[in-house]
Amino acid sequence: MEKKAKSKRNYVSGLDVRALVIDDGYVDSIPSKPATSSKPVPNMSAERVRALALEAGFTEAGLVSLPHHSEALDAERFKAWVQAGRAGTMDYLARTSEGGLLTRAQVGIPFPWARSVVVCFASYHADKLRSTDVAAVDAGWIARYAWSSRVDAQGVRRNSDYHKVLLKRVHTLEARLHAEFGEFEARAFVDTGPLVERALARAAGLGWTGKNTCLIHPKWGSFGFLAVLVTSLAVESEKLLTAPLPDRCGSCRRCIEACPTDALVAPYQMDASQCIAYLTIEHRGAIAPELMDKMGRQVFGCDICQDVCPWNRKAVISTDAELEARPELVNPALEWLAQLDEAEYERQFNGSPVRRAKFHGLQRNVAIAMGNSGQSGFASRLGQWVESADEGLRTAARWAIAKLRHP
Repeated sequence: MEKKAKSKRNYVSGLDVRALVIDDGYVDSIPSKPATSSKPVPNMSAERVRALALEAGFTEAGLVSLPHHSEALDAERFKAWVQAGRAGTMDYLARTSEGGLLTRAQVGIPFPWARSVVVCFASYHADKLRSTDVAAVDAGWIARYAWSSRVDAQGVRRNSDYHKVLLKRVHTLEARLHAEFGEFEARAFVDTGPLVERALARAAGLGWTGKNTCLIHPKWGSFGFLAVLVTSLAVESEKLLTAPLPDRCGSCRRCIEACPTDALVAPYQMDASQCIAYLTIEHRGAIAPELMDKMGRQVFGCDICQDVCPWNRKAVISTDAELEARPELVNPALEWLAQLDEAEYERQFNGSPVRRAKFHGLQRNVAIAMGNSGQSGFASRLGQWVESADEGLRTAARWAIAKLRHP
């Protein structure tokens, strides 16, 4: 399924519903054994941590000493965002500690022992068509982050679950840190922890928060996964840490103007409940007709606000062999997706983020895309869904047929 003048801008504080996975959807790492030795533990250096992260397979990495310089301000922004109801039905974002504090607001709330966070960035920017490019009228769009695949030992291309791929790399990094710094407590997460990863990435110098609320790296753009390692290790010297990058969006408003559902309510502010990524991935049940009408051909996630970003036009293409694009998921045929039964759906998307939408959720999204296609030939397929037991699918199919008849 999770994000610059300091006083007046209201960032989404690291949440990315474009690439969102609920924290109870995957098993996170097992906590490292807390340090018990009385021997002093040396402090980490940002330079050494970055080198080890790159050796582990990450594209970039940074180090944050806690509490970081903007932690209190980020916490207030996140609190205001949640209280404004902009998280939609993602109630887990509003979870609180025993003391009534938002769990995700600050790292020290769920992890009081934390003294630093290693933030790793893995680019998945593929040299493929964009969602905004001209495409066949019967094609849908699956968000770029869900294309990830790898070629196995038998030469067969298979889906690669980026959570597992990157968590393995984080554990490799953690093992190297243990070898150098001895025992310490740590937790590793890839989209699964009670953290606002993008706020930490910004503090680690890995980019700035764009007007589309995405983290933007000046070299790698915004198409990247974030993985974090929370540790009890102190940082060698805060003076040696990479300074946060300045906002380089300037006067550009392309992302805001391109958003079909007006989810970007203002620069740096997103109402997730209006975002196509949230609607197609996290939202269950029926979708409001006025939103279906604006969703276009998006069947899983949405890349529009990133595809129009000039920084992604110049970003370096990823060469990560474990996160390569699966060709058939680029502009997939709507009819191909529609004809999948549940067993075939599971086979096609085993290990893929697409499973997050669930079978009937994907069918609902396909029905909406068919209605927006203007292709009357889809009416027959849609007719098979109008009596579905699933309310979301049933509602979408009936809406789509009506729209095809009266565009």
